[in-house]
Amino acid sequence: MNKGVKNIQNIYFIGIGGIGMSALARYFKFLGKNVAGYDKTPSPITADLSEIGISIHFDDDVHRIPKAFLNIDETLIIYTPAIPKDHKELVYVQNNGFSIKKRAEVLGIITKDVYTLAVAGTHGKTTTTAILAYLLKESGAKVTAFLGGISENYNSNLILEGNEVVVVEADEFDRSFLQLYPNIIAITSMDADHLDIYEKANALEASFIEFSSRAKDHLLVCNGLPLSGITYGIEDDSDYCAQNIKIDNGTYVFDLKTPHKLIRDLHLNLPGRHNLLNAITAFAIAMLYGSPTDSLAKALFSFKGVKRRFSYQIKTNEMVYVDDYAHHPTEINALHQAVREMHPGKKVLAIFQPHLYSRTRDFASDFAESLSQFDQLLLLEIYPARELPIVGITSDWLLKMVDNKDKKLVAKEELIDEILQSNAQVVLTIGAGDIGEEVGSIKEALLI
Repeated sequence: MNKGVKNIQNIYFIGIGGIGMSALARYFKFLGKNVAGYDKTPSPITADLSEIGISIHFDDDVHRIPKAFLNIDETLIIYTPAIPKDHKELVYVQNNGFSIKKRAEVLGIITKDVYTLAVAGTHGKTTTTAILAYLLKESGAKVTAFLGGISENYNSNLILEGNEVVVVEADEFDRSFLQLYPNIIAITSMDADHLDIYEKANALEASFIEFSSRAKDHLLVCNGLPLSGITYGIEDDSDYCAQNIKIDNGTYVFDLKTPHKLIRDLHLNLPGRHNLLNAITAFAIAMLYGSPTDSLAKALFSFKGVKRRFSYQIKTNEMVYVDDYAHHPTEINALHQAVREMHPGKKVLAIFQPHLYSRTRDFASDFAESLSQFDQLLLLEIYPARELPIVGITSDWLLKMVDNKDKKLVAKEELIDEILQSNAQVVLTIGAGDIGEEVGSIKEALLI
């Protein structure tokens, strides 16, 4: 780590409850730094951070910042670009000479002098990163991993086993990944997204192309992307290719063709072809890094998944309840494919909370098409996150485009009653907003 961060004793986070920010907070706490922060609302993540001694407040008020963290010479401020520019605490530190860095800049500092494996893509990067980190740890690598989700195996978004290799989720939002120094890069997808930042899809694509050029050793790309690198795919001509795919009691069993050998009978306990692609990507990166194949195969079988990524809450013959973070039409399509493949012939109820007014506007017809595939749809109001409302862009507007007779706009307080009135055998909660906070009560109601 560079001298400027190493000699800082106090680390203050503005937006500490974000999944990426909280992993950094845990990292610096582990290093013995004094860590504190602000977030907009309490959450399970902020509760976990508080339990390990990190002071957190939820009012945008400079007077709530602990006194020690107001020492300019000893404090580093880390903030997420999702924080509004007029945020009082952010404006204060900007106007008073504090050392301030975005989360991505700090990750760049951490990765600059360590062998780094970076996974990028508009879809799939969180699960791929989590699988990769798990494969490396279980095969004995001294790995530090910053995950964009909570690994079910470790109940954490941070793995600290040593500093031989770093695994990072490379975020395209705000072009953050251009701050990293990766040795091996994997790019899973480049679908249009974050048009509130990029405005046009080709600008997003250009950013991915620029990022791909930063790979010092290897570039691994999903077959079909407009990039030159080592390819991976499913039943095609890729360098790393899944073949002879079977489903055995909910588990994928497949062979993996590599440039040097055929690895037979790999097992993956995650549903959906998108997760099969994620697993191939992680396996290929680990092989390129030099991990032993036998250890990787054993670890892949025991990988449990990532919270809110096709997370089974209930799985019985009578009822299935799955919670998923999908917030883009491509991700909803992948979720639908996985549900139909794993639970054929069953009626599916989808509960979707759109995330961001701009994303809802930009992909409205695609959202309508993907949501029309489910047997029944309950649509919640749009989760605004960092945005103000856009005139005319509402969930009711989106619902009118959905080609499904069994559809309804519902408020959160009506949600459980509506679910209990359904005769669906599979229930899905979908979205990247605060719908995840409803999972516990929905699960409890369905089990009564």
